[in-house]
Amino acid sequence: EKTVNLKKDLAEMQEWMTQAEEDYLEKDFEYKSPEELENAVEEMKRAKEDVLQKEVRVKILKDNIKMLATKVPSSGQDLVTELNVVLENYQLLCNRIRGKCHTLEEVWSCWIELLQYLDLETAWLNNLEERVQMTENLPDKLDAVNDALESLESVLRHPADNRTQIRELGQTLIDGGILDDIISEKLEAFNARYEELSHLAVSRQIALEQQLQIMRETDHMLQVLQENLAELDRQLTSYLTDRVDAFQMPQEAQ
Repeated sequence: EKTVNLKKDLAEMQEWMTQAEEDYLEKDFEYKSPEELENAVEEMKRAKEDVLQKEVRVKILKDNIKMLATKVPSSGQDLVTELNVVLENYQLLCNRIRGKCHTLEEVWSCWIELLQYLDLETAWLNNLEERVQMTENLPDKLDAVNDALESLESVLRHPADNRTQIRELGQTLIDGGILDDIISEKLEAFNARYEELSHLAVSRQIALEQQLQIMRETDHMLQVLQENLAELDRQLTSYLTDRVDAFQMPQEAQ
């Protein structure tokens, strides 16, 4: 009777493993939304816990069969052979479920990381857009133009590391067929806005540099003219003080 019960336990265990493999490993999931991906991650976590909880039952089954094989070698040997098959299948199932759970957790982590980098770069684009808008309708003063140019240039010096991460993370997920439609849409919108704002910012930078150059040249010319006028005024004052006749003056003074 004990042999019959142990054979029944082995059969039930094998049946459970076959069902677990069908439920957790043979489904062909298509993760088209973050909710589907998140649900799959949680399901695989539960599957891993469920499989590992069977470890106690497997150990008890193993101990009982080995004890029977020791007491009744004739009937226990067949059970040991069946047990070895079940143990091998159980270990394989554990490894496969662990592996799939780890893979899905990595994929979810990749998605969350992509969102974080997109948030960072979107905040930078918002800042860039604000700085570009601040360059419009500037007062016609050298200091104001210079400050606006330096402010814009400081934002444009933003490193490209985050955009590289966005591109690589997005491509990794898309290549795996995971959230590909959503990610493609997000990347397309981000890249379009990035290109538009970058070109606009660089154009404004060039315009400000040219405006600043013209203003500096104009300031320099005015300074030279003021110096010349001051020198001329000094000379004329000197002539008047000395009561010099106009015809005795140099031609430009006349």
